[in-house]
Amino acid sequence: MQVQHQVPAYLNQMKEEVDKALDQYLPPSSQYPKSLIKSMRYSIFAGGKRLRPILVLAAAEAVNGPVHQIIPFSLGVELIHTYTLIHDDLPTLDNDDLRRGKPTNHKTFGEATAILAGDALQTYAFQLMTDTKIMKEIPPKVVLLAVHELSRAVGPFGTIGGQMVDLESEDNAIAESTLEYIHTHKTGYLISASIRSGGILSQCSDKDLEALTHFGKYIGLAFQIIDDILDVTGDQARIGKDAKSDVKSKKATYPALFGVEDSKKKAQKLIDDGIAFLDHFDGRADHLRDIASYFISRTY
Repeated sequence: MQVQHQVPAYLNQMKEEVDKALDQYLPPSSQYPKSLIKSMRYSIFAGGKRLRPILVLAAAEAVNGPVHQIIPFSLGVELIHTYTLIHDDLPTLDNDDLRRGKPTNHKTFGEATAILAGDALQTYAFQLMTDTKIMKEIPPKVVLLAVHELSRAVGPFGTIGGQMVDLESEDNAIAESTLEYIHTHKTGYLISASIRSGGILSQCSDKDLEALTHFGKYIGLAFQIIDDILDVTGDQARIGKDAKSDVKSKKATYPALFGVEDSKKKAQKLIDDGIAFLDHFDGRADHLRDIASYFISRTY
């Protein structure tokens, strides 16, 4: 019998706000070129927890930052994340049929359109994040710092670099250090950058940013380990994509290297250690703590 884990009310509330803002800021499906815009909106609104934009906003909340003023930036993070998913699902990479419980973009619109939709989401993200007219309360130099942070997290030394090593490691015996490189770069850096961006845009203190940085580093790796575990233990309806796809592709994962139970222990320790870095924050950081605790609960 499947254990049901209650989603924190905050996640549901913020997901609604993020979805509403995404619908507002993305071009409408009626806009030309319609096929491209429909493909972009299809993957954006196919589902998803909106974890990364919510982490941007929750981090800002933790340091008493301007949460609502930085929503456009948080949307850019979600657009970038979705672009990576579209490209990750392509036949030349993971060749997945399902994403977020629906047919993948290339299965619905064709491979060429999926590639262009991913490219468009990525570039539109930076257009949105650097629009000083809609984030006019944030100093441009602060926006620049946050954009630089995010760019570094998804580029050749972040998500894309991690994806490359992941691809090269398929069906190969690899060391734990290589596995950690894949997970921290492919997934962890974007999560960490989301959290740090919330602090940067809030112009928080160095002490607060350091704490958010450590929290993000630990949580980012833990989330990918949790994803690995759910690929093995979850079913298609629960995880919204092909179950055991990592196993079929002979991908490098923590369960493959250490087993499910040891992987759970590793993820739990990372979550606990990450949350500990928030000790000097008051109750405003409770949403960050709750998000981390909720995701580890899904492995049991």
